Amino acid sequence: MPIKIYIDADACPVKEETYKVAFRHNLHTFVISNSFMQIPTTSMISRIIVDAGPDAADDWIADHALAGDIVITSDIPLSARILAKKAHAIAPYGRSFTEESIGLALAQRSIMEHIRSTGEMTSGPPPFTNANRSRFLQILDQTIVRQKREY
Repeated sequence: MPIKIYIDADACPVKEETYKVAFRHNLHTFVISNSFMQIPTTSMISRIIVDAGPDAADDWIADHALAGDIVITSDIPLSARILAKKAHAIAPYGRSFTEESIGLALAQRSIMEHIRSTGEMTSGPPPFTNANRSRFLQILDQTIVRQKREY
């Protein structure tokens, strides 16, 4: 079964990079968002617009991704759902979530949500850098190559 890439696209800073890698490996890519988004004109990339609900894009991705597929997302709960399906979850800043790392990531997210709910001001994520972009590209390419070997 061919590998597919799913991009949780609304706030994804590496869409263009993902398209280039997908073209190089001849992989169909789905761009999922809550609103219209410009994508390259090719049959290898499909635009999916979902309802504006808080988890509509996540639910669509989780419902369609299969074992071996790759999901690009910063959403930690979505990453956990993807890993449970034996698919790959890669954050745009260059982190590949694994069965070993997802529990800690979920716990850290929960702690930060609790801190914010008490009214504490938090700094948010650091700025996206070229190093993040480079690390993302490396991890995406490695994941594709490793998954292709398994087929």
